[in-house]
Amino acid sequence: MDSSKRNIAIVCGGDSSEHDVSLRSAQGLYSFFDKQKYNVFIVDVKGTDWHVHLDSGATVAIDKNDFSFKLDGKSVFFDYAYITIHGQPGENGVMQGYFDLIHLPYSTSGVLVEAMTFDKYVLNNYLRGFGVRVADSMLLRRGEEYDEAKIEARFGMPCFVKPAADGSSFGVSKVKNADQLAPALRKAFMESDEVMIEGFLNGVEISQGIYKTREKMVVFPATEVVTKNEFFDYDAKYNGQVQEITPARLSKETADKVAAETSRIYDILHANGIIRIDYIISKDAEGNDVVNMLEINTTPGMTVTSFIPQQVRAAGLDIKDVLSDIVENQF
Repeated sequence: MDSSKRNIAIVCGGDSSEHDVSLRSAQGLYSFFDKQKYNVFIVDVKGTDWHVHLDSGATVAIDKNDFSFKLDGKSVFFDYAYITIHGQPGENGVMQGYFDLIHLPYSTSGVLVEAMTFDKYVLNNYLRGFGVRVADSMLLRRGEEYDEAKIEARFGMPCFVKPAADGSSFGVSKVKNADQLAPALRKAFMESDEVMIEGFLNGVEISQGIYKTREKMVVFPATEVVTKNEFFDYDAKYNGQVQEITPARLSKETADKVAAETSRIYDILHANGIIRIDYIISKDAEGNDVVNMLEINTTPGMTVTSFIPQQVRAAGLDIKDVLSDIVENQF
């Protein structure tokens, strides 16, 4: 290990249903990082079992007092944590709070932004106050009474039922009639204690990545999501049941509008690192494109085929340089 290089921890795993997906993102990031500049290690976090994977295939426990580990009898300390946990505790502010306490720089936004973007209902209502267009939604907590007829009258059908605080596509249902509400709610409550019911937005789904440093702003080309599934569900995301078109088939005017909104939301949140914002492009009564924000992903997937690496390639950039930009911006 070269002591002149920064030590980077790719922090993955987590406690959600997407634990194994996170491990794949970590492998992607490990392959992307510039090994000439950094000593890179994968750190797997699950519950209280935190360990680092060594090149030899061995694993070594992480000391949670300072996030160090022992190598050949000596303590190794990290200079930076690249968080790629999808879901808890890496996408809801918990891991960020720990790193703040031990004064270790990390790749995502801070505690408040992570907690807020993890809760879809809170995020939508917060951004609505800044004029961001989002679907109408309501929140149900476990054990609360609800009226199927009132829900149908408010949202119409179809509508979506999804865990309010979860980083994955698990537990999401497209509900086509009131009879499907109860099973959809049961499914969502298996993933979260709070569930959001959201109005259906008819249109083209796109996703756009962005990052900013002290020196520059980089908005990647948007990706259009085309699936024959009912929506962009887990199978579409991870089992190839989707066509991903980068750059998205948008008019220049709409593409510019989406990019401007992506940049504006990044600044509203005072975000850090790469985030990915999902949108539905619907039509108004006159047939004009309308940009509706769907959700924000602050630890987007980083496998070779994930949206962000696709968008980096479409932009003509090298992901190795992008990651170096993000790391060095903290120093």
